Amino acid sequence: MTNRQFNSLACITVVMAAGLGVVAPPAAAAGRTTVHPGESIQEAVDAARPGDSILVLAGTYRESVNITKPLTLRGEGAATVIAPPAPGTARADHVCAASGNGICVIGAAEKTVDRVSIRSLTLTGFKKSGIWASRTDRMRVERVTAERNGTWGIAQERSTRGVFRSNTARDNAESGIFLANTIDREGGATDTRGAVVRDNTLTGNRIGVTVRRVRNLSVNDNVLTGNCGGVFVVGDEGDPGAGDMTIRGNRIHANNKFCRGNSRLPDIQGAGIVLTGAEETVVRGNSIRDNVGTAPISGGILLFKSFVGAQNTDNVVKDNVVTGNKPADLANQGTGSGNKFLGNRCQVSTPAGLC
Repeated sequence: MTNRQFNSLACITVVMAAGLGVVAPPAAAAGRTTVHPGESIQEAVDAARPGDSILVLAGTYRESVNITKPLTLRGEGAATVIAPPAPGTARADHVCAASGNGICVIGAAEKTVDRVSIRSLTLTGFKKSGIWASRTDRMRVERVTAERNGTWGIAQERSTRGVFRSNTARDNAESGIFLANTIDREGGATDTRGAVVRDNTLTGNRIGVTVRRVRNLSVNDNVLTGNCGGVFVVGDEGDPGAGDMTIRGNRIHANNKFCRGNSRLPDIQGAGIVLTGAEETVVRGNSIRDNVGTAPISGGILLFKSFVGAQNTDNVVKDNVVTGNKPADLANQGTGSGNKFLGNRCQVSTPAGLC
């Protein structure tokens, strides 16, 4: 064979190999691991590669779980229960257990943890939160029950594009679902880049949903009942301000539990939707009924004066059914400007004329 024929054959071989996709080795497929009762979820998480899925079978697992890589953690519904470890059994290096949380998803300032998915399990009885996340992007929490936790049911800070959907958060000491810019310092609102809180059921908590010092998200189509308060949008004097969000299609009924005030808020009882220090928020198409109380924060939809001087400005309250709430269905306190009340079906407002 001449050199010219040999070179031609070599070129044909390379082209054929490229066409068949064999020039570079294929990427490794995502792995799947199953955790059985009596085994450790944390050990499975530690061994997982980015993108892997971990199925936790029905049973009770007494541990906390720390996640620092993209993966899917999925249970078998209500029968998969994660509860606090027995005293003295937590790993000494386990920061999630040491902080009193159930599942932690923790990134760093220089690198977020992206695309973590937590599905179909129950977290109960933790000293702080059922799920605690910080510095994440595109985290999804779906069909999770978070109950009887000492602070929040499901909570997230310093994060973007989270999805919290079809969860149940009940009987938590603070908020069922809590989204914030940070919890350890003041500062302007974080742009969540379209976070979604949707189709959740929130009962028996201090507040059903709290969004504190964040912007650009939606709180839609949730059911909130039996809490001290339904939905709270909380801002401060920082820049940018909290708001630029939609609260739409929620059923917020009879949130008449009484909760004693703290350093941030007065007593809470009978509160439907509360905006304090919020801007450019649209509250539209919600059903808000029979929220009754005598606390400073009581009533159907309340624009409440901020304790730190931040005003409610340029918010739109439109096309809501707001009835049977006391002392008023609609209330506008403070001296903020540009707030509009349009087309709401209600009976009593403060000041008069908002219905």
